[in-house]
Amino acid sequence: MTTSATDQFVPCRRVGDGSQHHFFGYYNKSNWDRTNRLITGQRTPWMDQYLTPEVKATIGYFDTEDGDRFHAVGETGAWNWQMGSQLQWLDGAQGRKLIYNDRTGDMNARYPGFGAVVVDVDTQERRLLPMPVYVVAPSSAWALSVNYRRLYVTHETIGYSEAGGPFELPLAPADDGIWRMDIASGAAQLLVSYDELKAFHHKASMDKAIHWVSHIEINPASSRILFLHRWTERVKDETCFLHRLITMNPDGSDMRLLECSDHPLPQLADDFDPAAVGTFDYEKSEYQISHPLWQDDEHIIVWGPHAGEIHYHLYHDVEGGEVQVIGRDVLVENGHMTFSPVSTRWMLSDTYPDDQTHERFLFLFDMQTGERRNLGSFFASPDLSKENRCDLHPRWSRDGKQVCIDSVHENQRQMYVLDVSAIVGA
Repeated sequence: MTTSATDQFVPCRRVGDGSQHHFFGYYNKSNWDRTNRLITGQRTPWMDQYLTPEVKATIGYFDTEDGDRFHAVGETGAWNWQMGSQLQWLDGAQGRKLIYNDRTGDMNARYPGFGAVVVDVDTQERRLLPMPVYVVAPSSAWALSVNYRRLYVTHETIGYSEAGGPFELPLAPADDGIWRMDIASGAAQLLVSYDELKAFHHKASMDKAIHWVSHIEINPASSRILFLHRWTERVKDETCFLHRLITMNPDGSDMRLLECSDHPLPQLADDFDPAAVGTFDYEKSEYQISHPLWQDDEHIIVWGPHAGEIHYHLYHDVEGGEVQVIGRDVLVENGHMTFSPVSTRWMLSDTYPDDQTHERFLFLFDMQTGERRNLGSFFASPDLSKENRCDLHPRWSRDGKQVCIDSVHENQRQMYVLDVSAIVGA
């Protein structure tokens, strides 16, 4: 690992009093409101509870100008340790509104029992939407939705628990895929089905595999969508996952294939033991396409292979667009990357735990100079499994001066804020 010779870790403080456990979830959205005062998250009495449909998490926010007092606004049974409940601010809506997924009990819904809740944190007014959200467009006019039951089968870490099982699902159905839902009305349309994805630049490895999508992201202008199309014949072994990075318009048109990591899979041999695969082996695979995010309206940062090498790559979202290696000798492992909302000069990311020390680093990367600046080192308990692990998942404040992470380095699952103003303001 290459670091700056002048590395000094930045100030870091826990959010809240630590009386219960708190986390936000994914790295792809800010958990600060527009004023940088409120920090939203999920509260639980446990650090590593095995999740069942009855296990609830409290939804709420910390008020940083009132001693970090936690305000609960609801609870949910539709969540996981990796992404939470897809809790996010509706930035394009008036006032201060949150949206999160829940088990609504509506068994006539497209995904029976699941939906989303919109809550006004000032009036406590709330309304239900008929589908769970994956990500909301920056305009807050619409959201994208997927089948979390399917994710629970294909990639349990990011699905929602269900009693019973194992569940049999169609491999590539024509009536399921990525949905677009109107936030005001709840009306939804299927943008692309799994059957259509299987037919798009078809690979023979898709024929016997089950298909799903993840890492769906909408660009700042709400004019393009990116996602990972994944397929496998062995869902319990993530090293058998195959990946493609695809973009499309918000109506599902003009689909573009930016990268495909289709490769031979010796793990499919009958005598292969998936139990021999380590918790983070998949995240360190040389074929993994992982954690894509928009840098701006036309460029995508991603960890993945291109032209025979795996790096942080920056893609131009056009047919045959340029692909640049970012930080070739400095950014040498997978992480959760985002750009400062103030300046795309600054990329924030992290590492996975070291196999021996179980330490992982949080860092800033200067896109102008190519310098990496470590912000802190955080211990990750090896006792946590793949499904209940706690990645740092770093997130920016709205003014680009602070960073929020989830961490278990104090033997609690808590949120921490780090001050990066001295670096980004320099």
